[in-house]
Amino acid sequence: MAQSFQDMLASVKAQITEVSVQTLQEQLASDTPPLVIDIREPDEQRGGLIPGAVTVPRGFLELRIEGIQPDRSAPVAVTCAGGTRSALAVSALESLGYDNVTSVAGGVGGWSRAGFPLEHRRMLDQDQKARYARQIILPQVGEAGQQALLDAKVLCVGAGGLGCPTTLYLAAAGVGTIGIVDNDLADMSNLQRQVLHGEEKVGTSKVASAIESLTRINSDINIVPHDLRLDSTNVMEVFDGYDIVVDGTDNFPTRYLINDACVFLGIPNVHGSIFHFDGQVTVFNAPDGGPCYRCLYPEPPPPELAPSCAEAGVIGAICGMVGTMQAAETLKLILGAGDNLSGRVLSIDALKMTVRELKTRRDPNCPVCSEHPTITELVDYEQFCAVSL
Repeated sequence: MAQSFQDMLASVKAQITEVSVQTLQEQLASDTPPLVIDIREPDEQRGGLIPGAVTVPRGFLELRIEGIQPDRSAPVAVTCAGGTRSALAVSALESLGYDNVTSVAGGVGGWSRAGFPLEHRRMLDQDQKARYARQIILPQVGEAGQQALLDAKVLCVGAGGLGCPTTLYLAAAGVGTIGIVDNDLADMSNLQRQVLHGEEKVGTSKVASAIESLTRINSDINIVPHDLRLDSTNVMEVFDGYDIVVDGTDNFPTRYLINDACVFLGIPNVHGSIFHFDGQVTVFNAPDGGPCYRCLYPEPPPPELAPSCAEAGVIGAICGMVGTMQAAETLKLILGAGDNLSGRVLSIDALKMTVRELKTRRDPNCPVCSEHPTITELVDYEQFCAVSL
């Protein structure tokens, strides 16, 4: 015999566990708080959310739950507007093997009526939802992740072979603030690999050229120009306020300068380098306490063993490969997704089209990032590297 919706709902609620908003509030204040998942539609969330809730529209819950909470025994509390959709959602999650999941009776409405605080988040507008739709549907991103990208501040040092593809994909992904440091002018020889600059930009500022190109790609973001030569007198001021620094430089004095400033300021450093058909990508000074640049390279090699692109040559596509990898690592750091390259270096040989992973570790005697550093302030990096810039 067919049953009414109310009968079905009553049957579902008899088989699941419901908690009151008062119980949920106590659980959230405990040592083992549940993950709160708000399954309302985005427009419903404008009135506020239970603080810390992860938002997943009901229609995507089963699709995304494993990416949000892979541990099926971890406590999860599902909420909606009043407790109906959440009850049905809990039943579905239990069928997927989640055995510690509850429905919040009364939902967000009950939470608000009980006088508990609501969290109000900046919401994506319709244009942003359309622009970033293919990212938002990813379980590692969602609307909350896209908001994190829009709120992020990333500084790219260098608007050249690595900086161009890196900033291009960061801008397209919606990283809200992108700073660009460079004091060079675009040259005809740059066009083979520096894809943000066109023939009409030869002789003009690389920073200005990059900003114009990136703004055409995404006018939704803020691009901050730093048209200057980075050195020990300005690096701390320039880096201050940024969440991540991307190193797209090709000389050792600046690489050491970037590293030391990042360590002193506690900022992750997404590093890339290129040579002929080869490239390397890694993450230094990551939040997990991984190694810094000096852990791998305590001293720079002799200048004759480390020629610049102008001296040694490079295939432009290698810049694209490494730069887009740097962009991917940056996005992962912002989203807290996956395993970043801290403690690992990807070494690319494009002639053989092979990628090797080299394990690295933090040097307990590193002069900068160890527990007892011997370098506690910026040094004369040109003299240290014995390079005339």
